[in-house]
Amino acid sequence: MGRFTNPRDLYFGEGARHEVKNLAGKKAIIVTGGGSMRRGGFLQDVQADLESAGFEVQLFEGVESDPSVETVMKGAEAMKAFEPDWIVAIGGGSPIDAAKAMWLFYEYPEETFEQAVVPFSFPTLRTKAHFCAISSTSGTATEVTAFSVITDYAKGIKYPLADFNITPDVAIVDPELTYTMPAKLCAHTGMDALTHAIEAYVSTAGSMYTDANALHAIREIVEWLPKSYKGDQEARQHMHDAQCIAGIAFSSGLLGIVHSMAHKTGAAFSGGHIIHGCANAMYLGKVIQFNAKDATAKTRYAFIAKEVLHLTGETEDELVAALVQKIRDLNDVLDIPQGIKNYGEGGAKADASIIDYDEFESKKSEVATNAIADACTGSNPRQPSQEEMEKLLECVYNDVDVDF
Repeated sequence: MGRFTNPRDLYFGEGARHEVKNLAGKKAIIVTGGGSMRRGGFLQDVQADLESAGFEVQLFEGVESDPSVETVMKGAEAMKAFEPDWIVAIGGGSPIDAAKAMWLFYEYPEETFEQAVVPFSFPTLRTKAHFCAISSTSGTATEVTAFSVITDYAKGIKYPLADFNITPDVAIVDPELTYTMPAKLCAHTGMDALTHAIEAYVSTAGSMYTDANALHAIREIVEWLPKSYKGDQEARQHMHDAQCIAGIAFSSGLLGIVHSMAHKTGAAFSGGHIIHGCANAMYLGKVIQFNAKDATAKTRYAFIAKEVLHLTGETEDELVAALVQKIRDLNDVLDIPQGIKNYGEGGAKADASIIDYDEFESKKSEVATNAIADACTGSNPRQPSQEEMEKLLECVYNDVDVDF
């Protein structure tokens, strides 16, 4: 038996954020990030709409990029003191992911983070609050997914929390929030969305229900992401919807080892953070080459290349190669490095990486072990051994084709 789970309601289009005025309740806590939603006036809009609906409103601001366990626990404490019946998260993936995890610890204070990282093991939520997510970036689609990524900085590991309980009740996809998104953020989140769609399409947990969303998202993202990167407003609208349907695909269809590797390399090195979407962009082509050794996955990649993107190739191998090249071309257009060896500060292309190769080598075995254990690995079409994962890490560092 399969399962396909989405929010109860999804509102989309310009001005959709104002739909919060139709929520019913007494207390709402708004969780947001570093200030872009306040600077844009969107946080004030949502607060005013909630207050007009009769809510007492409290703000929890300042969630950092790649939110920490400590921030989650701090937010849960604020919720326990305020006792909201609605949690409204607005911003990029970080505040929404953090708010999802806060929700768990608000409703179940006795739960531990170690328990929470076990996939699909959450207790039943909505005993105290419902959840509304309003996304401001076009990539993570956390507004419609059963996932939250939280970083344990003491261990240097990103943990994907996975449970259908944390799928939001209400998702709001308002493109106006994306019109001032910086180009680099647009590039990284857009490639994250493309990775979601491609991984969901070859996932062993996929279905016709997830395939339909994944394939349409791939077509839309490849067409509109380069235009969105240049600031085109129509393209930003297309991308905001496309990343959401990619999220619908992977929330039920799951992901693969591009994400496993991105999660486990993101915070592992002292030189700096490997931004999640940028990591996905660098790793995606290499993982396609690895997974294409599986016959079913190869056929699916070839279908994407031929039937969705209309790339040229006579054989499945040629079509897979064309798909990998298309991803490399996108990275070039979006000014994304092709390998960690050229990963500069903030994901910029650089002659020398901020990730020291000797440190990378010294941690490679541990990172590979952690990546294999990641929640996303189980649905990858080809299960890597420890040796293969270490070789994959070498390939993504040095930008070398995968031939094993």
